[in-house]
Amino acid sequence: MGTVTLGVSIAVPEPYGSLLQERRAGFGDPAAHGIPTHVTLVPPTEADPERLPAIEAHLAEVAAAARPFPMRLSGTGTFRPLSPVVFVRLAEGTSACSWLQERARDASGPLVRELQFPYHPHVTVAHGISEDAMDRAYAELADFEAAWTCASFALYEQGPDGVWRKLRVYEFGAGPTAPAVPAQSSPVDEPAPTQA
Repeated sequence: MGTVTLGVSIAVPEPYGSLLQERRAGFGDPAAHGIPTHVTLVPPTEADPERLPAIEAHLAEVAAAARPFPMRLSGTGTFRPLSPVVFVRLAEGTSACSWLQERARDASGPLVRELQFPYHPHVTVAHGISEDAMDRAYAELADFEAAWTCASFALYEQGPDGVWRKLRVYEFGAGPTAPAVPAQSSPVDEPAPTQA
């Protein structure tokens, strides 16, 4: 039996999620409709499907230990020239995101993995497209602002079609697990996160 590709992320809520997803598509990023707008906690990670129950239990424990926190996006940044990415910056919530991703990838858990780059929470709005288009994304979203209270993260699986689909939402604290929500402006099933 093969492996599955999983990711863990915090969804950017509406109306901001769809707005940024549409802007990403407008900049010419072909991945825009296969990836919902998000902040990555665990980047794409290969896993044995038989490990899924252990992974879900582990993430439930991480979420149970977390508490809602304020998230604020403000302005743009880029990883160029190291990586062809333009993103919307996290102005608030970075330490909480760092805490969550450390625990999700804990060495004693089923999602342990090394990162290609140091963890830097962000919301990708352009990845691997022309330099001109990335310059446009950087300039046109420079004044973007959004704020909300983050109270959950989700586990996603990447399908053979490259689209990320939500498997489960993990509410912070001891609350119940929320049902999956419809995809953001996507003609296909629920997508999900990548580090980009």
